[in-house]
Amino acid sequence: MTVHPSSVLLVTLDSCRYDTFAAANVPHLDKVGPLHRAYAPGTFTFSSHAAMFMGFTPGRPDELQPYVNPKFGRIFRLSGGGAHPGQHPPFVSLDGCDIVDGFRRRGYLTVGSGAVRWFDPQTETSRTLVQSFERFFYPGNTHSLRRQVEFLRDNIPADDRPVFAFLNVGETHVPYWHVGADWARSVNPCVAFGTDNDAEECRRRQRLCLEFVEGQLAELLAAFENANVVMCADHGDAWGEDGLWEHGIHHPAVLEVPLMFRLQQQPSGGG
Repeated sequence: MTVHPSSVLLVTLDSCRYDTFAAANVPHLDKVGPLHRAYAPGTFTFSSHAAMFMGFTPGRPDELQPYVNPKFGRIFRLSGGGAHPGQHPPFVSLDGCDIVDGFRRRGYLTVGSGAVRWFDPQTETSRTLVQSFERFFYPGNTHSLRRQVEFLRDNIPADDRPVFAFLNVGETHVPYWHVGADWARSVNPCVAFGTDNDAEECRRRQRLCLEFVEGQLAELLAAFENANVVMCADHGDAWGEDGLWEHGIHHPAVLEVPLMFRLQQQPSGGG
């Protein structure tokens, strides 16, 4: 499978901390581009993805580098919005109610899959996130990455039509479990307000989950080798810092996330 070179793949590693990514052995993911220690636009899945779908990807405010600092230069910018135009032209300007709709108006196939419950299209809340996708798959749990990748593979066009593909990965989300893991999914080492949490076990499990994810994404990343890829986490998790656990809270441990991208061919089509 090879995609049109102006296609775009956006991957979010749900809840993945920056230090987890930096410590993991993930050669296929490392090929996407340099790893940046960035800050998420939200503290939980819905808020962060709602912001990203409006063009607010994670970034570093202290670097005057386009795309690394979205205030300086955005990867995706919606025209007509109230966002600062930046000092550097965006990678792509889009017209629409969100970037998914913007790519669809350019003639792209928009296909996506989200693992966590915020992406369940059966709920009214989630429809806010998924409504602009032409094809979307929610697997019903956070440990079905193989099925998600198969869905994307089966729905990416074999012709010359470019695609905007989105994938939210759930294995890195609490309780940090993947198919075939040597620990019980029923035991969660990171419970908000919990009294029996284990930071070292959190660190071990999330790293091993990320390394599992890396293998599952190899084929998909190979398909986009000559196209555009943005990979990040939507937020991180607190593992006992200042007595806090999990996410949905404003703390540096939650806001610090990995960001990497490879932008090679500007998106095509009219907008």
